[in-house]
Amino acid sequence: MRLAGKAALVAGGGSIGAATAQRLAEEGCRVLLGDIALDQAEADAAAIRQATGVEVIAAAYDQGEDVSVKALVQSAVDRFGGLDFVHANAADLSIAGEDFDAAATDLAIYDRTMEINLRGFVLVTRHAMPHLARSRGAIVYTSSGSAYIGEPTRFAYGMSKSGVNALMRHVATRWGPEGVRANAIAPGFVLGRRDAAALPEGFMEMVTAAQRIPVVGEPRHIAAMVAHLFSDDGAWITGQVIAIDGGSTMRA
Repeated sequence: MRLAGKAALVAGGGSIGAATAQRLAEEGCRVLLGDIALDQAEADAAAIRQATGVEVIAAAYDQGEDVSVKALVQSAVDRFGGLDFVHANAADLSIAGEDFDAAATDLAIYDRTMEINLRGFVLVTRHAMPHLARSRGAIVYTSSGSAYIGEPTRFAYGMSKSGVNALMRHVATRWGPEGVRANAIAPGFVLGRRDAAALPEGFMEMVTAAQRIPVVGEPRHIAAMVAHLFSDDGAWITGQVIAIDGGSTMRA
């Protein structure tokens, strides 16, 4: 119960966001789980409440809209009386299949990727930071190994995640003197709610072959690190991008 009495906003649900909300609740933290898909977020929140007995609620928001992000943050503050932690996690993955190379990708796809994956994180940051500075709290951003590996496709996605890393370092430097810690997590392939059997034949073998350990990435692996970074055990960690990818990337 390292996080008992604390309050967190998970901005962006899905498998990683829901797993993070569950892990935080298991450690005693109250959570608002925000997502554009309210039905799924409410179902996840209800399941977590039942499993943990901790207050976990859901709210709808659109990360592309400044007023919506501001309202989400304020909802968490109003509900919990303050805000200790934020996990900025949302991304628009529905257009990933149209994100080719820099010559072939429609600029509308590029613009949408940057709007949600990068500008949206800026919106979360600017609205959350006054509250995190008040509580001397912490923020964790979901980045990606795509920021480092130089894929032949998904160039906009990789660029957006590189920008997230730069944003995190700015936040760590700017608000560090006020007691705020900022870090990013760079997941490798996470199976999430997908059925491995429905993936192309040989896909999972290809993924694990690129890792140093043959372990399939799960949302709980990401959630565990978020909880660590929010806890007192992570009190001396800031400004870092932490890869959780089975060793598929290795860097200083």
